[in-house]
Amino acid sequence: MDYISLLQSEMRPAFGCTEPIALAYAAAKAVSVLDEFPNHIHARCSANIIKNVKSVVIPNSGGRKGLTAAATLGAIVGHPERELEVLESATDEDRKWLGTLLDANFCTVSLAEGVDNLYIEITAETDEHTAVVRIENDHTNVTYVSVDGEIVSETVNEIKKAAKTEYAMTFDSIYEFVLTGDISGILPQIKQQVEYNTAISKEGLSNDYGSNIGQLLLLDEENPSLETKCKARAAAGSDARMSGCPLPVVICSGSGNQGLTVSVPIITTAEELGKSDDELYRALVFANLLTLYVKSGIGKLSAYCGVVSAGVVSVAGIAFLKGDSKDIIENTLVNGLASLSGIVCDGAKPSCAGKIAISLDGAFMGYKQARLNKNYQKGDGLVAYSVDETIRSIGAVAQGMKETDVVILNEMLKH
Repeated sequence: MDYISLLQSEMRPAFGCTEPIALAYAAAKAVSVLDEFPNHIHARCSANIIKNVKSVVIPNSGGRKGLTAAATLGAIVGHPERELEVLESATDEDRKWLGTLLDANFCTVSLAEGVDNLYIEITAETDEHTAVVRIENDHTNVTYVSVDGEIVSETVNEIKKAAKTEYAMTFDSIYEFVLTGDISGILPQIKQQVEYNTAISKEGLSNDYGSNIGQLLLLDEENPSLETKCKARAAAGSDARMSGCPLPVVICSGSGNQGLTVSVPIITTAEELGKSDDELYRALVFANLLTLYVKSGIGKLSAYCGVVSAGVVSVAGIAFLKGDSKDIIENTLVNGLASLSGIVCDGAKPSCAGKIAISLDGAFMGYKQARLNKNYQKGDGLVAYSVDETIRSIGAVAQGMKETDVVILNEMLKH
């Protein structure tokens, strides 16, 4: 299996929360296909897209939230070739125009039913022409483009087909690859993850964002423990990102919060323990791959909170970084998933930072259990007879939470 190609496709910089940015990207793409600015755009989105765009601040939007703001700003800014960094170049003039178009009801939104969890369809219209752009299964996977009813391109289900091959992995195969394999092909993205995710973490600790969970964790701590630093720094990155900070994040499994959670604690630990660059980079490759493995059954968007799996994997990555045995790393992962699975995703917003801190805290407990051989017993609850079977069980539970997702969205839309 080509792990390097998989990581290269997944580890990408994103400017802002990936769901509103994907919506902005789709709108920019639709306008570029139409080849003139539309009179109106309409966004049909899956429930999970609506859930994850509703409450998060869109970067470079002047502090605005919501689907219409994200899609409209994407249409204004254009440049779809920038993909998940599409809003980075928004100007004051763009923000002024955004306000005008929002007041004029330029963009409307509806729920797309009976579609995959990650689904965006933008229809852009002028008096004479109509363009449609559809994104499915991945935040930049354009599966359908048409102009005036004529199909320009259609690649439906390509991501689904690829996923079946790409995610045919095991814990052992990942572990052995990272120990002995050539990781040079992914080092540019790994180094970018270190640079970008560290920078936004520092920004979150230095300024006022969201509920300032990262700063709260360090309050009254003269000499914070390494665990506390890991939790605070990861949470602080999310604090900034969820509140519209104009700094990019290198994502994992389609999520900036997961990218932060899986990387910042490992970076912090490597710095604290004086680990070499090679040791840090291999631990990050291990953790990013393991996150993709755990998330393969859960899906990129789900009622199952993604930072839970990322937090548990991050601490397993710390165990790998420290040179712990494979058994300890496996048991860290299983203990953490057994304790924490069940935290729900109610969209992207400041409380994601709190969930990151909670997940890392529970994962560190699972690590202590593993080191003292006080692990949860196989066959108890969701703890299966191997680490791979446990991962598959967690995925099955996440898939079973689809009705929960509907309930969560309905409750969110009441407010």
